[in-house]
Amino acid sequence: MDDHRNSSFLCHSHHPRWPQSSAGKRRRKKTSKQKVKNPDGSLCPVSSTPVLRSHSWWGNCFLLSLVMLSYLPCEAWGTTFKIAIVGPWTCDPMLSKALPDLAARLAMSRINKDPDLNKGYWYDYTLINEDCSSSKALAHFAELEGYGSAFLGPANPGYCTAAALLAKNWNKGILSWACLKANMDEGMYSTFLRPLPLSSRVLLSVLRFFRWAHVGIITAENDMWEATGHELAASLRALGLPVGVVVTMETDKEGPRRALKTIRETDRVRVVIMCMHSVLIGGEEQYQLLTTAMDMRMIDRGYIFIPYDTLLYSLPYKNVNYPILANDTKLRRAYDGVLTITMDQGEQNFYEAFSAAQESYDIRTSTPPEEVSPFFGTIYNMLYYTAKAAEQSRVASGGRWVSGDALVKNEGGFEFNGFNQRISAGTDGEGMQARYAVLDSDGSGSSLHRTHALEASHTHGKYGGLKFLGKSIHFAGASPSTDSNCWFSPYVACNGGLDGVTIFFFFLLFCVFLSGASVLFLHLRKYGMGLLGAFGGGGNGSPTKIILTLDDLVFINTTLSRRKLNEESMKLNEESAVKSQQDLKTPRHSVSGRSYIASTPEMSNVAVFEGDWVWLKKCPCGDSVSEISESAQTIFIKLRDMRHENLNLFLGLFLDTGIFGIVTEHCTRGSLEDLLNNEEMRLDWMFKSSLLLDLIRVRNLGLNECVVQVHMCQFGASMLEVDAEMSR
Repeated sequence: MDDHRNSSFLCHSHHPRWPQSSAGKRRRKKTSKQKVKNPDGSLCPVSSTPVLRSHSWWGNCFLLSLVMLSYLPCEAWGTTFKIAIVGPWTCDPMLSKALPDLAARLAMSRINKDPDLNKGYWYDYTLINEDCSSSKALAHFAELEGYGSAFLGPANPGYCTAAALLAKNWNKGILSWACLKANMDEGMYSTFLRPLPLSSRVLLSVLRFFRWAHVGIITAENDMWEATGHELAASLRALGLPVGVVVTMETDKEGPRRALKTIRETDRVRVVIMCMHSVLIGGEEQYQLLTTAMDMRMIDRGYIFIPYDTLLYSLPYKNVNYPILANDTKLRRAYDGVLTITMDQGEQNFYEAFSAAQESYDIRTSTPPEEVSPFFGTIYNMLYYTAKAAEQSRVASGGRWVSGDALVKNEGGFEFNGFNQRISAGTDGEGMQARYAVLDSDGSGSSLHRTHALEASHTHGKYGGLKFLGKSIHFAGASPSTDSNCWFSPYVACNGGLDGVTIFFFFLLFCVFLSGASVLFLHLRKYGMGLLGAFGGGGNGSPTKIILTLDDLVFINTTLSRRKLNEESMKLNEESAVKSQQDLKTPRHSVSGRSYIASTPEMSNVAVFEGDWVWLKKCPCGDSVSEISESAQTIFIKLRDMRHENLNLFLGLFLDTGIFGIVTEHCTRGSLEDLLNNEEMRLDWMFKSSLLLDLIRVRNLGLNECVVQVHMCQFGASMLEVDAEMSR
C-alpha cells in the first residue's frame, strides 16, 4: 500500500478525478491535411482547422507551466485513503441483508462530493468477508495488513482485541463496533477508536434508570453471538453489574426451554438480554425464545427481555407497523415483555430514508426497504465518521499521512448528517455518539412507541442519564423488582444488593433485637411467663391467658383436699372428672374441665390451676358481664406481671357460666376473717400490734382484706363492681 503515497501510482491508475490520456486520444478528432503549392511550385501540407502559424517563446513557457501545475496537486489530491470493511457478509444471512457493498458505495459517493472532505484524500473502500468461525476469522485478519489504510470491523467480539493489537503493530486505525471491553480506549490499544457508543454503557444507563442490576444473557448458537454474550457480560461486570448467567440457546426443539429454565433458576434475575438477531428483522432464534417464554408464563411474571442487536442500528418506529406482530397473536403478546433500545431516528425513519435514496437514484437497487436490515444505515454512518475523523487528523497534522495513532488522536467535536439521524463525535477519544431511544409495545398493536431517550452526549456515561418522555412502559405482568442503588455507584460497594449504609442499619437493628431478647430471657428466667400475656394470651391452661374459663380451672371441695394433691389421688380424680363434666354445657361456654366431689363455681371458690390451688374472688354483678374490654385486659395484664413479697399473686380473670371474678394465688391459712373467727388460735399483743401496722400500710394503698402475712389480695374488686354497675 506504499503505492498510495506515490503520485505516479495515482496518475497511472484509473482514478475518477484524472482523465486518462488514452481516452483523450480515442476521442481526438482526426484533422484533414491539404497540400498547397508554394510560389516555387513545391507542395506544403496545410491543416483544415485554424491554427497558429507561429509561436512565440513565451507561449511555450506558458504551456510548460500549465503542464507542471497539472502535476502539482497529484501528491495531495491523488492519495487514496482506503477503508477495509470486515464482517461476515456472506456467512450470516441477516448481516447480508444490510447490503454492505451498496451502503459503502453510497457513503463513498457522498463523502467524495462533500466540500469539507475532498480537500485531502480520495476515499475508497474494500469489502472483506469474515469467516463465522472465530479462529478462522482471526487467521484471515492477520493477513490483511495491506488491504486498507484503516479497518472498519471486525464484527466478531471473540477476536476483536487480538485484531486491535495487530492493527497497533501495523500502525493503522481500527474501528470496531464489536469490541465490548470497557477500557479499550485506554492503554495498550493505541490505534482503536469506537465507531459506535459502547453498547454496555448504553445498557447501563437504562438499567440504572429502572434500578435493574441483576441480569442474565441468552445467546444464539454460533461463534459470533456466543462471543458477544460473554464479552457483554464481562463488560457489564467491569461496570459494576452482577451478570448472573450467560447461557447458549441450542438449536434443537427444547433449546429455548432449557435456556429459559436456567434463567428462571438463577437467583434474582429478572432482565434477560438476547444476543441474537431481532425477530422484527427476521430473527428466527428470537421468535422461538419469546414464544417459549410466553408458554412458560415468564412474560406474565414480570421478566423483561432486551434485544442486543437493536443497539447497533436505528430500528424504525415512526409510521411503521410490523406485519410479523400483526399476523402472530402469540408473538404480539410475548413482545409486550420486550423493551427495545435502539439508535433514535431523525425526521425520517430508516425505511423512508432508503426509499428517498432510491427515488433520487443514489441507491440503484429494486430491493424493498422493508427487506433491508437497518444496519445498512449504521455502515453508512461509520464510514462517514471515519472519513471526518481522518480529515480532521490530516488537517491537524499539517497534511501528513494519517496513521493509526493520528486517527485516534483526532479532537472530535464535529457533527454531520447520518443516513437518517444526526451524528456527533465525542471529545477525548470517545468516538461516535448518537441519540438512543427506548421503545415499547402495548401487546395489542403492531407498532412501537418511544418512552425514554438517552442523549448522544450521555452515552459515554460520564454524566447525564435516561430521560422520561411522558409515556410509561406497559408491563405485561408485574413490574420487575428493583435493586439497591449501590450497584450503579462506583464509590459504594454492594454485598448481595445491600449497600454499606443499609448493612450498618441492619447491624444496629440486629443489636437492638439481641438486647431485647436478652432482657426478655432474663425476665422470664426470674419471673416466669407472665410478661408474655401482654402479647395476647396462649393455649388452653397457658399462663399467658388473661381470661380463664372452666377449661382452665378445676373447682374442688376444700374440706376434702390439701394444697398439693398427691399423684395417686390426682390420677383417680382426673379420670372421674373428665367423664363427669365433659357433657355439662352452659348457655355461653362449654364446661369441659376436671371436677372433684360436688365442686362447681357456684359452690366453691377454690380451684386447681396447673396443679396449684387458686382462689376465685367473685363479683356480685358477674351475671351482667358478657365481655371484657381491651383496655381493661391491658390493665390486668400489668397487674399479673407485678411481683412483691407483700403482694398476693394475681393470675387472671374468670368469666364463665355467668360468673365473673378475679383469680389469685390461694393462701392456705385463709383470710383475715377466717383467722379472727378461729377460736383455737390465741393472738398475743405483739402479733396484734404488728398486724395492725400492716393493715394501716395496706389501707394507705387503698386495698383491703389481707391475710396474716399481709398480702394484698383483692386487686380493686370494688372498682370492677362499680364499673359493672355503670355498664348496666
